[in-house]
Amino acid sequence: MKSSEQQPPAVELEQRRKPVQERSRERVDRILAVAAQLISEKGVDALKTSEIAREAGISLASLYRYFPNKAAVIKAIAERHIEKLDVHIKAFVETLDLESGFDQLIDTYAQFYRTEPGYKEIWSGVEAMPELQALDLGELYDNARDVSEAARARFPEVDPERLWLICVMLPRACGAVLRLAMNLSEEQATGMVDELKLMVKSYLRARLGE
Repeated sequence: MKSSEQQPPAVELEQRRKPVQERSRERVDRILAVAAQLISEKGVDALKTSEIAREAGISLASLYRYFPNKAAVIKAIAERHIEKLDVHIKAFVETLDLESGFDQLIDTYAQFYRTEPGYKEIWSGVEAMPELQALDLGELYDNARDVSEAARARFPEVDPERLWLICVMLPRACGAVLRLAMNLSEEQATGMVDELKLMVKSYLRARLGE
């Protein structure tokens, strides 16, 4: 009888201590800001907790009081990215403006890719980071649920299952194009983002009848 294969130990991903005092919150903010900047400069794979601690001006032991490993730091940065972008997603859900509203949403994500420390590097390689896949899919499906539910009232003639599929597919398609655009010259990237807006709105008009 063959013994069952041993599974690799699960990676601890949760922040160990949630800061309560202002000084502790500032320390965690500093850790994450430094880590995000290092990711922007060197990439995810090159990130080391020892370097984060040194650049943040704290001991490695202090860093480990809050984060058990590099993966937990990356996950915390990714969660902050999501929190910042959720504000714009919620604003879009409230208006469901498929013209200027969608343009603004695409512009927001494009700007995030350009300027938010660590965003391009983390989210461009999320498929290669098992520790972030659940977070990524959870955010995708949560947003798809919220947008598709809001769209049902406006487009009652459209099959709800189709609405949900649209709301899952479009963010993935837009993300792929935006990641490609960020590797081009500024002029080419601007042109590609404009083409993306046209593509999305043309698709929605064809599918939703507007």
